[in-house]
Amino acid sequence: MSEPNTAAQPSQEFEKVLVNSSTEVASFDTHDKSPLQKLQHFLHSSPAAVPLIVLVLSLILFGAILGGKFFSAFSMTLILQQVAIVGIVGAAQTLVVLTAGIDLSVGAIMVLSSVIMGQFTFRYGLPPTLSVLCGFAVGALCGYINGTLVARMKLPPFIVTLGMWQIVLASNFLYSANETIRSQDISANASILQFFGHSIRFGNAVFTYGVIIMVLLVCLLWYVLNHTAWGRYVYAVGDDPEAAKLAGVDVRRMLVTVYTLSGLICALAGWALIGRIGSVSPTAGQFANIESITAVVIGGISLFGGRGSILGMLFGALIVGVFSLGLRLMGTDPQWTYLLIGLLIIIAVAIDQWIRKVAA
Repeated sequence: MSEPNTAAQPSQEFEKVLVNSSTEVASFDTHDKSPLQKLQHFLHSSPAAVPLIVLVLSLILFGAILGGKFFSAFSMTLILQQVAIVGIVGAAQTLVVLTAGIDLSVGAIMVLSSVIMGQFTFRYGLPPTLSVLCGFAVGALCGYINGTLVARMKLPPFIVTLGMWQIVLASNFLYSANETIRSQDISANASILQFFGHSIRFGNAVFTYGVIIMVLLVCLLWYVLNHTAWGRYVYAVGDDPEAAKLAGVDVRRMLVTVYTLSGLICALAGWALIGRIGSVSPTAGQFANIESITAVVIGGISLFGGRGSILGMLFGALIVGVFSLGLRLMGTDPQWTYLLIGLLIIIAVAIDQWIRKVAA
């Protein structure tokens, strides 16, 4: 007769104890959480929830005050038109902030790219399509330089992009000689430069191609960040670069790629800017860098990196647009808009700190 395998019995009993104890601990943790802690964990797992709630509440507030004048199809689509440029630049800023960096040069890169597109067409006689590609190349080059200095020379992103902002801004004015290319000239000779200013109508709703490309860009980046290995690496680099490196992520290459892609998106914003204002102006979009950071912060994306959703950035940009239009329709002083947006920024950062402290 064969003897029973008694050696396996202690092992099996030990596994049962582990399973039972882990089940008990899990059930204990679940029941021990207060409603406030559950809210904190929910907000940690759904970073776009806070800006979405604020957006809905602001729509309800201004709708109750202004009625149909605010909730008309024209007003709603006007908000989208106003935030289209900020939304595109904010997408570039989001990628950088998710890696625990910041890019103060996004607005300057956007304007320089638009100037390149216009000047190459009218000063050198290049085909408009080729000029647009040159604008994209300049944007990507600026982003690549930023990424190389940050990733390979280990310079702080704030200092690098602050310096790049000054360099690109000065280059923009020196190269263009502060010359504006008029809308009439562009319409007659290079209408493709104004492509994103064209619109389609659905009743009273007006959607420009700039709005459409912003929405498509945000949706594409949302998918990439949430459903691809590259997106997971972006979050990993922002959350803990040393751990990401140990896990096999090439952190330096990722940072260079992110900043280069940011420059490309800024060039896209430059093209959309021409369509938005109709002309090529070296003085346009001067506050795009601040506006993009505002959209990112109000959108619940952590400035410490590794947490946030690009949908939150879009909601943040829309919140600014709702407040701007709502207060303008109410006839209030424009300074009230800046005051309220400033409060929202501080509140958003405070909420982010609260979430990270408890749910980390």
